[in-house]
Amino acid sequence: MNHHRNWLAVTALMFWVAILVHAQGEKLVIPAGTPEDQALQAISKETDADKRTAMYEDFVQKFSSNPVAVAYGNWQLAQAYQEKGDFEKALSAGDKAAAAAPHDMDILVSLVSIAQQAKADDKVFNYSVQGGDTFNALSSADDKAAAQSSHDFLEAAAYNVIVTAPNAKGRVAYIERFTPAFPDSRFADSITSYAMMSFSELNDMPRLVAYGEKVLAKNPENLPTLLLLAYAYSDDAKPGSLAKSVSYAQKAIAVAKADAPDADASRKASAGVAHSTLGYDLMKQDKTQAAVTELKSATVLLKGQDQQADALALYRLGYAYAKLNKVSDAREVLTEAVKISGPVQQRARDLLTKVNAARAQGR
Repeated sequence: MNHHRNWLAVTALMFWVAILVHAQGEKLVIPAGTPEDQALQAISKETDADKRTAMYEDFVQKFSSNPVAVAYGNWQLAQAYQEKGDFEKALSAGDKAAAAAPHDMDILVSLVSIAQQAKADDKVFNYSVQGGDTFNALSSADDKAAAQSSHDFLEAAAYNVIVTAPNAKGRVAYIERFTPAFPDSRFADSITSYAMMSFSELNDMPRLVAYGEKVLAKNPENLPTLLLLAYAYSDDAKPGSLAKSVSYAQKAIAVAKADAPDADASRKASAGVAHSTLGYDLMKQDKTQAAVTELKSATVLLKGQDQQADALALYRLGYAYAKLNKVSDAREVLTEAVKISGPVQQRARDLLTKVNAARAQGR
């Protein structure tokens, strides 16, 4: 085992073995010549993997009152059981190692790798957050620089658990722990989107708004948050919500700058969604002609970028045209909407049927 060989190399060169625990510069040591050190040297001479594993089991039992011995021994056991494919025992030993040395980034990185292989997402997340908290507690710039690559690995591992969470409730629970552990995350925008979409799925408007407003207080031009708040407020019946939706949608359009020469596909799609929401808001205020202008902009920006958002914008535009008695225009855009498979398709089909019936009657 690589970690085992590293331990022995240090023992041979120094009077004592030190396992660095990255918290406030603390060092835990096992002096050379102690029973623990002698036991480790005996283990190193054993060439049979099964016997060596058994010796590590005896080691952590015999020196259970020594946190450093417990941490190191269980770390080795976790890797030994990982190699054998016994992930239940590997994770059990890993939990003991992490409990004995809760601030050792090297151990936590190793345990995350084991948990990933075992497809144990909760363990991956728990070890990763433990590492994030440890990194945050470091006071020395040098210590942080040394631990940065481990931090980045753990941050990505935790983020991937959020992305693959099977339901909104679980995703929210992960996000609420991720944010304090990785406060300046490179995934902040995506985390915000996942959080707010999850709150939306849970129909938890108060938490969605609270989370979104908190994000905007820190970054008023956070585009995903502006879009999601505009969308959420657009269907909220509380007084003042529609005005907030209009405000956020307009802000999102301004931030996206879809007409700028450097505007990429993502910014154009975001602007398209904002125009669609704004058009919907204007229709709810019976400002149908103004709504048509916004919705036409939305369909231009969304075409070829986001099929489902495009379908919704087309449906809304068809509805607006129908309200204005522009039957031919309504029929044209609804025919496009019906071609797009998804949740809007049936609504577009039903409205198109009504528009065709009105057209047949010469209305």
